Amino acid sequence: MTRTVVAEAYGGPEVLALQDIELPELVEGQVLVDVRAAGTNPFDAKVYSGEMGDDPARLPMPIGLEVAGVVAAVTPGATGYTGPLTVGDEVIVTNINGGYADQVIANAADVGRKPENLSFEQAAGLVLAGATAWHLLTNTRVGTGDTVLIHGASGGVGLMAVQLAVAHGATVIATASPARHDQLRKYGAEPVAYGDGLADRVRAIGSVDAALDLVGTDEALDTSVELVADRSRIATIAGFARAGELGIAVLTGAEGGQAIRDAARPELVELAAQGRVEVTVDRVFPLVEAAEAHRYLQTGHARGKVVLVP
Repeated sequence: MTRTVVAEAYGGPEVLALQDIELPELVEGQVLVDVRAAGTNPFDAKVYSGEMGDDPARLPMPIGLEVAGVVAAVTPGATGYTGPLTVGDEVIVTNINGGYADQVIANAADVGRKPENLSFEQAAGLVLAGATAWHLLTNTRVGTGDTVLIHGASGGVGLMAVQLAVAHGATVIATASPARHDQLRKYGAEPVAYGDGLADRVRAIGSVDAALDLVGTDEALDTSVELVADRSRIATIAGFARAGELGIAVLTGAEGGQAIRDAARPELVELAAQGRVEVTVDRVFPLVEAAEAHRYLQTGHARGKVVLVP
């Protein structure tokens, strides 16, 4: 038995509860991991809110897509995206269902070794946010010499996008509230405050080759299309309603995007091991306070990742 956070109904964070779940036996190509930390993501809330479907047959529904922990058991020949796996390995696990737990079963292909310089809490927030940022930068072809505008740069995905863009030789203009500007400067970005006059403030810094929208506001979308001449170099992960009319890409991981994100995992682990990207953990909650963690996450005030620990 393992304690697992599940959604007992569809709704807000109040539907999250801790239950004892019986895990199945491992089958070929799987590993059992003792969870040390679980990363929370806005997508988790979309799942239990019913936004992604509200089939009652899916309830109670385990929640959580990424964890960091220690391998407790492996099947023969199990190999992850950073190499063979053995009992005792410290690892990062993604693409799972039910990561808010004491233990999880994962396909070995979705498991990679944790960089020694990252804590479990940091490691639990590396791959999903990092792979999403990687997908955005790949889609918009951001590279050396480019200037990229990143809207909502102080969140989990935004901070990773800033660091990855800088690591690839780009100049970054990052929107955020003034209270978060020092954090963005630390990672090599030129911060600007959102709000009236945003486009003019960005122009005062320089011309923009590409834009990433992580917030989905009209301001972010309108500023992006105003400043970026080539709309194929604008992408959003939040502006679903208007992306079609504006002719910009919505990146969800579908239609080949998941392959890009999966391929990014060993690259992200290596960059983290080299100290070229780091994970900012804003707050850590015990597993039993998953609902409270999500209430905090939904305030939009998190300065990095919100993590659960068993």
